[in-house]
Amino acid sequence: MTSDYEYRGLMAEAWDLLRGDTSTWPDRDFYRAIIEPRGGASLDVGCGTGRLLLDYLARGLDIDGVDNSPEMLAICRVKAEAVGLDVGGRLFEQEMDALALTRRYATILVPSSSFQLLTDPSAAARAMARFHHHLEPGGLLVMSIMSKLWPGKRTPPQMEWSDWYNTGQRARPGDGAVIRRWMRTRHNHEQQLEHEENRYEVLVDDAVIHTEHHARSPCVRWYSQDQMMDIYAEAGFTDVITTSGFSFEPAAPTDTVFCVLGARAAG
Repeated sequence: MTSDYEYRGLMAEAWDLLRGDTSTWPDRDFYRAIIEPRGGASLDVGCGTGRLLLDYLARGLDIDGVDNSPEMLAICRVKAEAVGLDVGGRLFEQEMDALALTRRYATILVPSSSFQLLTDPSAAARAMARFHHHLEPGGLLVMSIMSKLWPGKRTPPQMEWSDWYNTGQRARPGDGAVIRRWMRTRHNHEQQLEHEENRYEVLVDDAVIHTEHHARSPCVRWYSQDQMMDIYAEAGFTDVITTSGFSFEPAAPTDTVFCVLGARAAG
């Protein structure tokens, strides 16, 4: 297992804390509406701390999870134990592009734009091949994609760092210390790549007592709808469609958040 994984240290510890309540996020019902009617086993790729996986297990769904961060998976196990869920034999520490599990799945989901963390096109192609391999005949791959990684209408300049901005802060349960996250980004529009730096601070009585820096360069690759349709087709998927956000309506050309669904041929 590579040691080059992103979600570690305060980034992993504060992941759930800084996101807050995710129970009403629209992707939760969207993916469940795909999984439940299909039946069979499903796989949550990039499951992290179990935002979707633990909810689906609690509803009786047969779902496994894979992530490349041992720290995120450890948090997931603690959360599972706290609510009485058994995740033994369900969590796997692997890379997307080297996926090697013994089960085959009726549905594979890649939520939270996690596929876009594979910034090397060769790694992305390998991941698509591994997803296809791990699906049952007729199985479905669904993932969420962002075609725009910056807020607002103004396109940022080519490869110029933004100012640092505070993405949020919350008090940590237990000791009450505040964890605060700062971020800055720059974008390579020609290569469709975002570069990112994060600074995490722990504050007690408004004084910073600990700081961690996390950087990935590049961090994320963005895709158009046409590019994702081609990626699915090149990996052998059929009946490929894009939907608008987390709905079952066809994606509009202007949609910057969309989902892609494609099937492994039944024969």
